[in-house]
Amino acid sequence: MVKRNVRLSSPEIGGLWGVYIQETMSTCLLKYFLHHVQDEEIKPILQKSLHISQTHLNQIRDIFSEENIPLPDGFTDKDINLSAPPLFYDLFALSFVYSMNRMSMVNLGFATSTVARADVLNFFTRALNEAAELYAEATTLMLSKGIYDRPPMITYPEKVEYVKKQSYIVSAMGKKRSLNAVELTEIFFNIERNYFSVLLCTGLLQVIKDKEIKNYIKDGMEISEKQINFFNDLLKKEELLGTVPVSMEVTTSTVSPFSDKLIVALFHFLNSIDVTLIGHALSLSMRIDLATYYSKVIGEILIYAEKGFNIMVNRQWLEQPPQAPNRKALKGRGKIR
Repeated sequence: MVKRNVRLSSPEIGGLWGVYIQETMSTCLLKYFLHHVQDEEIKPILQKSLHISQTHLNQIRDIFSEENIPLPDGFTDKDINLSAPPLFYDLFALSFVYSMNRMSMVNLGFATSTVARADVLNFFTRALNEAAELYAEATTLMLSKGIYDRPPMITYPEKVEYVKKQSYIVSAMGKKRSLNAVELTEIFFNIERNYFSVLLCTGLLQVIKDKEIKNYIKDGMEISEKQINFFNDLLKKEELLGTVPVSMEVTTSTVSPFSDKLIVALFHFLNSIDVTLIGHALSLSMRIDLATYYSKVIGEILIYAEKGFNIMVNRQWLEQPPQAPNRKALKGRGKIR
């Protein structure tokens, strides 16, 4: 049988390119956490995460090399300062593995559903499985250390029921129905994700010297705190108590372990995944107050993300993804004189 050389499609190029950038960022952060970690239970999962990230980088290098596609610059050891004192305690490093792999499962799931060439499909399938495995290991370890905050519990349903009134979506006479299990899930993980963001912002605000970037991080922290307060208040009104922050604390270090470029790029990534996850929550919400709030938050994050985008562009930190050729311009060059 003749072996046919199938060119990479645009989703395959874009997917691999995006993973490469993200894995160079993860590699920097994981190296930093590993340099300072003292907990012998947390160290192995950080080592495994770093090994997987480096393996992904090597695999993408091989694919791009065969196709003569230039590698992105991404991030390097120049973007971390291992001599800086630890900015976070060990439990935050564990939370980082948990949070990033939870978000990676979403990104990799989308990517896997858009690729077809055997080697690329195998890459994304394995990467998705590895992210799920790391997420499970991190969750198990967090549970054993007592820092995993379980979602709200509800009573088991006793029978199958159907929606009978439009008031299931729109409140009637100022009264709202109880939150359903799907809505509670999205609310809980939104709060959890924003607690992680607040902790990250707290640490970075201690070490960032650049005024523009400091204000950018402050604005991000404000958005996260607003979401936490809104959803915790909602849960309390539903007599579900609300969630409490886990006991991961920030040290008193004022020396930045990361480059400003890496910090802004990390927030750029978190903004994009946040819009995806809140959009998902919006699509599942069957109460008008929730849908309205999610729509509002998406708008706020998009406005906030533009600030980060402008910082990166103005400082020439934002690499341009591979893009289609400008056919009109090419036709113009080929005019007969």
